[in-house]
Amino acid sequence: MTPTLPLAGLNIVVTRPREQAEQLAQSIEQAGGRITLFPLLEISPIADPQPLRALLARLGKFDLAIFISPNAVRYGMAAIHAAGGLPPSLKIATVGQGSAKALRDLGVSSIIAPQGRSDSEALLALPELQNVNGWRVVIFRGDGGRELLGDTLKARGASLEYAACYQRAKPQQDAGALLAADLQAITVTSSEALGYLWDMLDGAAKQRIASVPLFVPHPRIAEAAQRLGWREVVPTAGGDDGLLAGLIAWASKPEKNN
Repeated sequence: MTPTLPLAGLNIVVTRPREQAEQLAQSIEQAGGRITLFPLLEISPIADPQPLRALLARLGKFDLAIFISPNAVRYGMAAIHAAGGLPPSLKIATVGQGSAKALRDLGVSSIIAPQGRSDSEALLALPELQNVNGWRVVIFRGDGGRELLGDTLKARGASLEYAACYQRAKPQQDAGALLAADLQAITVTSSEALGYLWDMLDGAAKQRIASVPLFVPHPRIAEAAQRLGWREVVPTAGGDDGLLAGLIAWASKPEKNN
């Protein structure tokens, strides 16, 4: 008798940017689920690359480079390679293991990164970032974002610059198509994307979407969803593997459809 796949019969929404959704979508399908792709962010290179190029010309003067996300790794490292590569003495850090894996895939072997939680708070708690007085630090990120990491490092005595290497935008999406689908679960991987989804819906649509279980890889996104009125928010471990494990664990509970 062929065993039933753990996500068989479930239609799951993947909201990652289209170019980053493939791995999670494939994993869900291999577990028997059906995919509705509904990207909530578009990622593209920074519109004006000149400030980034000017900063990279001074990269050898920095002590530490922090990559805030896999997108920062992808676009930041492409620009760094085009400018001549990483200086040998530059320390490298990321906020989580997803970004660390992306760096290792590009040949970077020595990386400061937290285990478990993937966020600024976890990185700032590491021993390697406690004594940074006098360090010159650059943070590779998108156009804007949280200031906690930079502000804390400055409070610890570091000088800091931001290197914007990609930009985010709202894609043109038809919320009606999402509402018309028979949905059993939605995955959302950033508070910004969650806000975009909520803003494109009217009152009745908000009620409809908020009744669908929401899977999120960070407590901060879970808190935002709960404030919006989501009925069932399921926190998971980080990355695609964490989301998949959370979906499978939820699907195995007999009361999930009650």
